[in-house]
Amino acid sequence: MIRKHKKSLISLAVSITLFSTSLQAQSDEQIVESIMKLRADVESLYTKIDENKENYKAQMKSISLQVADSEAQINRKSTSIKLADLELQKIKVKIANTSTSNIELKPLLTSSFDLLENSIKDGIPFKVTARLASLQKIKSDLKEGLITQEKALALLWVSYDDNIRLTKEIGLFKQNIKVDGINVLAQVAKIGSVMMYFSTPNNQVGYVVKDSTGYSYKVATAEEDVKNIVALYDALQKNIRTGYFTLPNALILKGAK
Repeated sequence: MIRKHKKSLISLAVSITLFSTSLQAQSDEQIVESIMKLRADVESLYTKIDENKENYKAQMKSISLQVADSEAQINRKSTSIKLADLELQKIKVKIANTSTSNIELKPLLTSSFDLLENSIKDGIPFKVTARLASLQKIKSDLKEGLITQEKALALLWVSYDDNIRLTKEIGLFKQNIKVDGINVLAQVAKIGSVMMYFSTPNNQVGYVVKDSTGYSYKVATAEEDVKNIVALYDALQKNIRTGYFTLPNALILKGAK
């Protein structure tokens, strides 16, 4: 009985030893596999680092090339500006020399500018800001020596011609106006230089009136007036420029009080 018990203990001990050896072997294999995996991960990271270094170098090289190209373009532009400035100075000198013999044109130009500016300010309020700015541009170019007195006179004549053309022109135009103290982009109907009507984006219609303080935009409230103004717009949109129209009295008479 005792021998059997001893044999059982010996068998159990051998089994435990074998099991322990088996566990140890499995543990060693797992460690080896883990180490191999870590090594593979490290190698992969090194590869990515090398790739990133190469990409970074390529990006830096590209940026350096772009910077060099930009600097070259800036230098070319600077050179072009300097050359243009030299040419401008030459032109100014040439203009000044050309105009030396025509000093008597200055009084004529001054009075002509004043007359046209006053005409624009006193006349129908049609694109007044733009028309005055065009005149100011001629005066500025003349003052800075960019154009000769002869050229200024020719441009001024064109402005006078445009001013005369406006007295005959009938049509629809876009213009900023002030209605009831609010600035709006309206569609204006200009009848030569004696009448001017307007239509706002919120469907208000009316006409320009002049009193002792200047011009103002009056909204039409009477049903008949609104109907007649709308009929005028409809005709002008259809390119009808002649015919019989009944319109609110919107005559802008020069010198009206």
